[in-house]
Amino acid sequence: MKGAAPDLSAATFRIHDEGHTVGNALRWMLMKNPEVEFCGYSAPHPSENIIQIRVQMYDNRSALTALVDALGHLDALFATIDGAYRASLAEGKFERWDETG
Repeated sequence: MKGAAPDLSAATFRIHDEGHTVGNALRWMLMKNPEVEFCGYSAPHPSENIIQIRVQMYDNRSALTALVDALGHLDALFATIDGAYRASLAEGKFERWDETG
């Protein structure tokens, strides 16, 4: 998108078929990286399922590399959460609520 630095130390990425849930999680993961100077996201229009993520790096590092790393870390985090959820379900230690009565 427009506004990218020639060395990709600052760039805006458009991600289709995602909204605020992934946008906020990705922004959070990117900001955990100490090489990221700034990260923000927006949903340009409520009727479009698109988010735009702006990433600016320190020391001419690559914003694209930071984005790919953050996506990998999020994938690992989601896999961990899924595993813990499935293990909890397998234990069966949860309350069941029957709405038929």
